[in-house]
This record gives sequence, structure tokens and C-alpha cells, in this order.
Amino acid sequence: MQRMTTLSVDNPHLDLGTENKYLFVASTGGHLAQLKRMSTAMLASPDSLWVTFDSEQSRSLLAEERVHHVPYIASRDFRGVITASKEINMLMRHEKFDAVVSTGAALALAAMPVARGRRVPTRYIESVSRVDGPSLTGKIIAALRLAELRTQHESWANGRWKKHPSVLTQFQSATKIAPSATAEELKIFVTLGTIKPYEFDAMIDSLLRTGLCNENTTWQLGSTQRENLPGRVLTQTSASEFEHLCATSDVVVTHSGVGTILNLLESGIHPVVVPRRKQRNEHVDDHQLQIAKLVAGLGVATVCEAPDLEAEHIIRAASLCTVPAVHGAPE
Repeated sequence: MQRMTTLSVDNPHLDLGTENKYLFVASTGGHLAQLKRMSTAMLASPDSLWVTFDSEQSRSLLAEERVHHVPYIASRDFRGVITASKEINMLMRHEKFDAVVSTGAALALAAMPVARGRRVPTRYIESVSRVDGPSLTGKIIAALRLAELRTQHESWANGRWKKHPSVLTQFQSATKIAPSATAEELKIFVTLGTIKPYEFDAMIDSLLRTGLCNENTTWQLGSTQRENLPGRVLTQTSASEFEHLCATSDVVVTHSGVGTILNLLESGIHPVVVPRRKQRNEHVDDHQLQIAKLVAGLGVATVCEAPDLEAEHIIRAASLCTVPAVHGAPE
């Protein structure tokens, strides 16, 4: 028999003190990384189910969970949303869930209408990267009143968007105890993510100009196509290899993807963060600039725009690490 929760659109309150069977729904990347971290405070029952895309990240992050993979949905791919919605409807026809929780993006639009139609309580938690207001997904869900709404930013919380603890306020920077390598010996790991079909040549060009890249540098390029780079070049990495590269590098330089940043902070790394920009056709919008400003304000990363990246940024980050915040907000 399905348990009853107190979360609903008309009575927006979820009792996290009781064990519930959740349907967790999130696109891969930062959305999935945030939801996985938040789920630890939700007392999810072992038979809770995760719906996401099949990727190295999802297979690693959800290795101990029940998972259903749906086909990848590109940005603004509403046909893909409809296809995923049909799969989620089939899942909910065969299983009963106490609540559906999502951090976006496209998969939230696929799941929330189905849950609403089946009178299953829903909660949508906007990504921490949305500093100034909700994403397109959040705006649609709010307009259609499909879920209880949460924001991770006090600045735009209001009567409908309630404040949810930020996943990034649990970290702070500290100076490494062991001395860093000399500038010439620094092992640099550069990760551009796997955002299709966007390239990030501006970041690579600036890194090469610093003069710090050599045979000790590892490049994870994703969709970016470059030749004759110094060091080791990879298109993608497995979760275990990514972890190994981070652990064995003196400094990590990354695009401003919230999933990657959260992973690095949890690993004790103070990264150099370089946001992709829409005007250079590096992403669909400028939300990476928002998350870059946020981590810069928190002091947990060294942040700069791609054309402004200099050797000093990399050398400084190599001397720092990340530790749990003394007064970090609980999840």
C-alpha cells in the first residue's frame, strides 16, 4: 500500500522525518550531482528509484541505487521530453511512489506532469547555478503549478519559491599543509566537461599562453577538437579515472559546470573555474557565469574569464584546498 506524504501543490510541506519511496528525477551533470547530495537528507527507502540518462557519471554516482535510464534529451528538445514522459508514466503505472523530487532540467518537465496527473506529491529544487531566478524549466513548472518550489538562493526566495539549503555553502578554502610543486613542475588537469556540441577553445588558448602546460598536463576536452596539445589528451574520462586525475594533480582547471565543481569541492580541491560564455558559442546561455560568481563569492574557487586567465591564477589555486565549512548549512 502506498504511504501518504504531506507534500502537495496545495499543501506544500514534505515531512523528511519519515522514510519515503521517492522517484528521483534529474538530467546528468550538475542536476544529478546536486540531487544525489540532497537525497541523503531525505530518508529515502531502499526501493526508491532514480531516473536519469546513461553516462559515466550516473553509473558511478548511482552504483548502489535502483536506476532507470531514459534517452538523452538535448536542450529545448521538447520531443525528447514527451518520449521520456511516456517512459516515466509506464514506471509510475507499475510502481507506487510517495513523492517525485527533481532538480531539472528537461527530465523534470517529463516527470512533473505525469506525477501531477497521478496525484503524486512533487518537489522541484532549482539548480544552485540559477543565482538570479529560475531556469526555463523552473518557470514552466511554476506557471503550470506542477510542484512545490525550492530555490537555493535567499535573494529570490518568495511566497512560492521557498529557501532550500545550498549545496555549495558546506565548503571553505584552506592553505595546503604540504608545499606545492614549482610552477614548472605543476601537474595540471584541465576538464572541459562533455557539453554537446559546444567547444571551449578560448579556455585552451589562455592556458597555453600561461606557459605552464607541458608533458605533466592532462586535457579532458569533451566536444572541443584540438591537436598538438602538450601532455595527455582525452575526450572523456570514466568516473574512476577522473577521481585519479584529480587526486594526482597539483591543480584542476575546469569549466563552470556545477556538477564538476561540486565533485571537486567534495574531493578537497580548490579549482580554477572558467565560465563558458554564450557570446562565444560555448554554451546555450550564461548560467555558468552565475555559478562562477557564486563560488568566487564563497571563496572556494579561483575564478576568471577565459581571456583573463593567467599563470598566477593557476599557481595560487595550487596552494589551496577545500575543507568542510565550520558553519555550513545542513542539507
